[in-house]
This record gives sequence, structure tokens and C-alpha cells, in this order.
Amino acid sequence: MALEDNLKQLFVAKRLTLASAESCTAGLLAGRITDVPGSSAYFLGGVVSYSNEAKETLLGVDHAALVAHGAVSEEVARQMARGIRLRLGADVGISITGVAGPEGGTTEKPVGLTWIGLSDRHGERAERFVWTSDRAGNRARSVEAALRLLIAWAEAQP
Repeated sequence: MALEDNLKQLFVAKRLTLASAESCTAGLLAGRITDVPGSSAYFLGGVVSYSNEAKETLLGVDHAALVAHGAVSEEVARQMARGIRLRLGADVGISITGVAGPEGGTTEKPVGLTWIGLSDRHGERAERFVWTSDRAGNRARSVEAALRLLIAWAEAQP
């Protein structure tokens, strides 16, 4: 079963709702989710917040966090996930922020570095990944990882 089909099955069965905030994947996660008919039963919507200004305005990411940690950071991933969850009233918010490449990487934040944030009523967390593919591959791997995190989260819900 495809990850997005598994996700729908779990979220619908448990009556959970989901919202997404994407930066480097620019809507690919939302696209995978909504490729499955009936996803509107649980997917409330998503935001592509590519610029820092969009992260602040649309998701409520703190300007100071962007300055101190940068857009590709654990703190910003957590705030993005929290912001979309609260704005859309979802049970869980997921976020993806990263350096897809082929440009933009630094020694501290190499191409492929991605943070995926998850927020629910109990708190937030973020996981760090470093992919070693091209731009399309890095983005695809980020979406796959986000789907897997959401499935694991849903499986843990009562």
C-alpha cells in the first residue's frame, strides 16, 4: 500500500485531521496527500511558505528565530508545524524546510539538509535529515519521510 493510502486509512479510521506547511517541497507533500480520493475527509489544507516573510505572516514563525537559527532549522520547523496546526485547527501539523539544492548549501547547512516538524496538542518535535540526491530526489525523500512520520504519529494515537 502506498504511504499516502496508508495515511488516509489511519487518519479516517481514527478521525484525525492534518494540515501541512511546506517550504523546500513547495506543495509536493500536499499533492501526494490529495492524490488519494477522499483525502478531504482528514486533510484540512496546506501552505507553501517559501520566503521568510511568508513563514512569519502565514504561519506565525518568530522573526527572531529566523534571524538566530535560519529558515532551515529545528526551531523554525517546529514553529511552522505549530503555526499551521493552530491556524487550520488540525489535530496535527507537519512542516518541511530544507536546502533542496543544487545551490544554497553551506558547510553548516549542506545541500540536502532538511528538518521536518510535527506539532500536536502535546507539543512539537522536529527530525533532521541530510539527503544526498539531486534537487528532485531531495524533495521526494523529504515528502516520503514526512509521510512516514505522520503514519507513525497516527499509529500511536488512541
